[in-house]
Amino acid sequence: MRRARCTAPVEGHRSASAAASCPACRGSWGPRYSGHSYSSYSSPSYSSSSYSSSVSSGSASGGRVRARWSRPDSTVLYTPTEVRELTPVREAVEKQASFVLRDMFLCHAWDDRQGAAKQLHDLLEARGVKVWFSEKDVGLGVPLLRAIDKGLANSRIGIVLVTPALLQRLPKEGIADKELSVLLAGARLVPVVHQTTYEALREVSPMLASRTGLDTAEESMADVAAKLAELVAI
Repeated sequence: MRRARCTAPVEGHRSASAAASCPACRGSWGPRYSGHSYSSYSSPSYSSSSYSSSVSSGSASGGRVRARWSRPDSTVLYTPTEVRELTPVREAVEKQASFVLRDMFLCHAWDDRQGAAKQLHDLLEARGVKVWFSEKDVGLGVPLLRAIDKGLANSRIGIVLVTPALLQRLPKEGIADKELSVLLAGARLVPVVHQTTYEALREVSPMLASRTGLDTAEESMADVAAKLAELVAI
């Protein structure tokens, strides 16, 4: 007598009735059903403990990995430290996904508005990121501090462009210092160190220096923008 063949490989046993109707599993569907059921329905964890899964699930290349928020076709790779530090920021982005907000608030020194800050802004905008940037978002006659407060309140995360000019201005407690104080209050801050070092930053702002971010000494500004754009993509 020819043995009946199990239909699970073709039709799947995702329900009791499907297993019960299978000629091979009929009458003893419990074990087979459990063996064919939930594996395709497991979902990844997005809690703060997801750092380890972010690293292990990504394809490694010379110590760099893909983050869990990377799209399937993404070629952007992160160091394990970057994944660990950026994961809480990404989780904050995901929690705010239902709100209509700017993706980023770009905090920078006034002297960088036509240089490095504009370069980073343009690279981000080219990737579809909505950036609050004082050069374009503060109109004539609009109170600067009020505009900044609104920009901070309506941005998912904050980017602090750390340059020699910013390091000179922070001790003077100007506008950039006020922006930084607001951003440091939450877990939505990514420092981008450009043409300076974390050691120099630590001497001016130990709290900001404690936040590991991105550094243009290690990769180009374009690569930094790619990581930031991927971080806020929903």
